[in-house]
Amino acid sequence: MPPLSLRYHVLNNEVDNILGILMDFEFTRDERNELLKRREVSFTLTYDGPTPSRKEIIGKCCALLSLDPDLAVLDSLKSRYGEMRVRGVIRIYDDKETRDRLEEKYLMERGVAGEVGEA
Repeated sequence: MPPLSLRYHVLNNEVDNILGILMDFEFTRDERNELLKRREVSFTLTYDGPTPSRKEIIGKCCALLSLDPDLAVLDSLKSRYGEMRVRGVIRIYDDKETRDRLEEKYLMERGVAGEVGEA
């Protein structure tokens, strides 16, 4: 039997940042992939103000789902011009070894704060 789709809303959760962006998450799919030892969560994010960064999205999504952000990889973000809505997929792995083996390096580096170099 295929897993049931999980659909629930998390509304008006203010992100703890300088801009105070309001982000409303709607998790539309939450499936377990046993073969790849990961959880795949699809969501629709509605926001107010500037588009949230990948780091903010990963952080808030992991906080809402009580997950470790180090095990999460934000795969894709899709938006339409003029809409304050983004659709995305986040993959949460069971351990770092599996994540490092399966994910592309550039995806794991996106949304991670880099070191500030001298100009």
